[in-house]
Amino acid sequence: MRIGFIGAGKVGFTLGKYFTEHNICVSGYYSRNADSAEEAAKFTESRQFEGLSDLVSDSDIIFITVPDSAICEVFNMLRKYDLTGKQLCHCSGALSAHDAFPDIKDTGAEGYSLHPLFPISSKYDSYLTINKAWLCIEGNSEHLKDWELFFEKLGNPVRILSADSKTVYHAACTVASNLVCALVAESTEMLEKCGFSDREALSALEPLINANIRNILENGVVSALTGPVERCDYDTVQKHLLCFEDQKECELYRTASLKLVDIAKKKHTDADFSELDKILSF
Repeated sequence: MRIGFIGAGKVGFTLGKYFTEHNICVSGYYSRNADSAEEAAKFTESRQFEGLSDLVSDSDIIFITVPDSAICEVFNMLRKYDLTGKQLCHCSGALSAHDAFPDIKDTGAEGYSLHPLFPISSKYDSYLTINKAWLCIEGNSEHLKDWELFFEKLGNPVRILSADSKTVYHAACTVASNLVCALVAESTEMLEKCGFSDREALSALEPLINANIRNILENGVVSALTGPVERCDYDTVQKHLLCFEDQKECELYRTASLKLVDIAKKKHTDADFSELDKILSF
């Protein structure tokens, strides 16, 4: 099994190195940026391909590790080559295999989406910890189980997804990752109004954020919930709402707090949260 990569960014670097570290054959890299392909090939001790034709010929499996918007474009470029019996894989969390590789059956190849639920932030270091990531896979049924076993042997937990669930799946990842950045940004901006610098605000919040995330991961969301919503502290929540001069920021607080009410109801099944519901409802 020879795996070739089209695209030599952080994802291509990381997966290629991860595979070679586990004695899986990486045939090499092709990229429009020849320097990045050369760099990735050196990093993985594989080959830099100067054209797609040679990569296709020398690879049984082709990972298309380019930005989401370019995946279909690359697939259309590949269609002019003999893809019979080959597997095409992309790593987008948002796109299904069908979305990325329309009418792939006509080419004789099979398509898969293989998304690591993991923030790949470094070309040279992320491969060291990606073994902790869940791999969420979707695509042609023939080799789904093979891919499941492939990643399980590497040590990754695996979840097989349906094509219909990809958008919900990606939205879930975005909420847990990107939207957290929005909440922290809101918090730091509020602390700046209290006299903190941006760096001081992040430093002050670090123990709070780390302890909360650790509690959530160890004990679950319901058990980890604290604060005025969990305590049914109507007065404090009312005062909080008056802190926001911008309507969008106030709506953010209301929306997130209404979700906290739902969680609090599970933690305190006998408590009456009706007044909080009224206060927070738009």
